[in-house]
Amino acid sequence: MEEKLTKRQKYPTTKKAPRKEQNRLTSNRLEVLITVVNRAKGDFYMDLIQSNSEVNMQFSTTAVGTADISILNKLGITSTDKTVIFSIIKSEQCSYILSLLEEKFKNIKDGNGIAYTVPMESIIGVSAFAFLANQRQGGLFEDVK
Repeated sequence: MEEKLTKRQKYPTTKKAPRKEQNRLTSNRLEVLITVVNRAKGDFYMDLIQSNSEVNMQFSTTAVGTADISILNKLGITSTDKTVIFSIIKSEQCSYILSLLEEKFKNIKDGNGIAYTVPMESIIGVSAFAFLANQRQGGLFEDVK
């Protein structure tokens, strides 16, 4: 009498080969830091982020808040003119930069704002990653004197 075999018995699963050692660049993950502040304080916060991290790319844009006037009055906000700053920073610097921004939001007159990070899951090209991660040693990004 012939025994009936299950699919698992007929087609045993094979273990996948272990992944090769990951590219050394992947250990330096990048994040997009998005900071929204009053328009008058935009340059101050851009300089603050630049001077306290290894930011190699940063840009800002103007924006206008859309909250209702009654909400603005309750929160004590007088201006809806904002600056949105986008900065590419290394993941290991996120907590330091966010805590620094939080401190400045609390201690600077009219300096309140919001800041958060979004992880960059993929970047096409080693050269693009090296530029954004501020890794210019050797090769294409070697410092020219």
